[in-house]
Amino acid sequence: MRLTTKGRFAVTAMIDLALRQEHGPVTLAAISERQKISLSYLEQLFGKLRRHKLVASVRGPGGGYNLARAGNKISVANIITAVDEPLDATQCGGKENCHDEHRCMTHDLWTNLNRRMYEYLDSINLADLVAQQRAKAEPTVLHDERTRSREGKVAAAY
Repeated sequence: MRLTTKGRFAVTAMIDLALRQEHGPVTLAAISERQKISLSYLEQLFGKLRRHKLVASVRGPGGGYNLARAGNKISVANIITAVDEPLDATQCGGKENCHDEHRCMTHDLWTNLNRRMYEYLDSINLADLVAQQRAKAEPTVLHDERTRSREGKVAAAY
């Protein structure tokens, strides 16, 4: 089981959109340039995201995309399943026919892993990911090693 670029790119593009939509609709061309994702690939992904009502398109000059609902109402699982990314660790795709048309001995193990992966990805929302990105972007505060006296004079603290 592995997450392909389809799911990774969809999540990345949605974070980019959520980070910038407060200034108006975000164009796919801008996301493409910032994230180094093919514009035609983004168009395919956003078509699926729009059909699942995760994004809304705005036509005309100044158009682009906005989130269709609040970021805290969009989970990573919503995004990945919207772009048809399978989250399946079973060999049989859940059909229970992986071992000579019978259920394999590890089917329950992989099925439980699928459930846990979905639960984990469903517990993380877009607003959380945006907050993480914004926290990373904040400049590091350097502490001044000098202290001020009561008179306002600066004295070195050694």
